[in-house]
Amino acid sequence: MDQALKPGLYIVATPIGNLGDLSTRAAAVLGAVAAVACEDTRVTGKLMQHIGKKAKLIRYDDHASDATRDHLLALAAEQAIALVSDAGTPLISDPGYKLVRAAREAGIAVTSIPGASAAITALTLAGLPSDRFLFAGFLPAKDKARRDTLAELSAVKATLVFYETGPRLLDTLGAVDEVLPGREVAVARELTKLFEECRSGSASELIGHYTQHPPKGEIVLVVGPPGEREVSAADADELLREALRDRKPSQAAAEVARATGLDRKMLYARAMELK
Repeated sequence: MDQALKPGLYIVATPIGNLGDLSTRAAAVLGAVAAVACEDTRVTGKLMQHIGKKAKLIRYDDHASDATRDHLLALAAEQAIALVSDAGTPLISDPGYKLVRAAREAGIAVTSIPGASAAITALTLAGLPSDRFLFAGFLPAKDKARRDTLAELSAVKATLVFYETGPRLLDTLGAVDEVLPGREVAVARELTKLFEECRSGSASELIGHYTQHPPKGEIVLVVGPPGEREVSAADADELLREALRDRKPSQAAAEVARATGLDRKMLYARAMELK
């Protein structure tokens, strides 16, 4: 960057895997700031080494104190400082929004340098409806809380996007299979890296695959919206029969309605017939 940056906070997106995805503008900003607020100084240190630049690295994560935030604000009022996450766009399921809010309230200029985002990359690969989507970060680790969250989101008429880890993927797919039956699901992992993969199918199909091939790496789970595909009467009956194995007709009807977008009253009447 030919001229010095004006004082302020610069939100800089970094690569999610392939270092070639760091934009020219992002590299220039990182090379010109006085300090970089980051989740892990070791990770950001490697990125700075990659671009051949040095800057003061200040750890800033979910556990950062108010004093650390105040220190960063004081710096940004006088100099240009950057905010990065370990990978991708800061604030997207990463710490930082409190710092940005405080900077804006203090009248400090905030500039965002866009770039890679795992959620958006996965959405473009999944082949699921993308005109409306809801990013919901990480699902809860505990089984009941996970299922409750999925049930809460079941009525949202949009594609759902979650971040997940390899060790928890099978449990999450099991919850999706139970709470959101019949929906198409995509698992995107190792995005932009050598072993990038995006596999689609039903939750049960994906459970079968990943039981045989334990997943590694960072994962984005994409779940299609309710009723994104036409559901035949036979398909609806099959879903109802499956749900009726361990649920009351009213519960089965509600579950299939969430998954398909079909009328719940109609499904309840059919569930009573099948019962």
